[in-house]
Amino acid sequence: MSAEQKMKVHLKLDSFETDIEGSPEEVALEVNRIASQLLPTFNIARKVFLNFSLSDLINKFGDFVKITPEGPRVVTDKPLSDKIMIALQLVAVKMHAETGKQGAGRTTLQELERTTGLNPKSISSRLSELVKAGYVERVVVEDGTFYFINTVGIDWLAKQLPPHK
Repeated sequence: MSAEQKMKVHLKLDSFETDIEGSPEEVALEVNRIASQLLPTFNIARKVFLNFSLSDLINKFGDFVKITPEGPRVVTDKPLSDKIMIALQLVAVKMHAETGKQGAGRTTLQELERTTGLNPKSISSRLSELVKAGYVERVVVEDGTFYFINTVGIDWLAKQLPPHK
């Protein structure tokens, strides 16, 4: 969507009715605000459900990952452990997929080696740890073995990084 595009939403719940117009992000935030006021159980549900939108990923990890013409990359001058670097690269791949620029949001060990510059044995060991902890999924299909960070892994990673400024 271009910056000039506007979205219009009509909300109706029992006797409450309103129209919201603005950028997609403004509309989404306003719908969320209204829903949390109108639906007391909505706040309870937000405490139970764990999910990350592209906007959430950008807000949480935008200081560390960028989508470049060469693809998704970890871009930071802060010293990070290999495990965090790998998890961040997997988030970058997921963000790239969420933008519609890349298919599945998964990557291979070889691609992680190319994009992070880390030692292949270190990547393999750290991926095994992340898979064992339940933060990363390993998928074997006809065309290879792929890795992707799952929702619990994203939550874990967000807690490992310094607070967003």
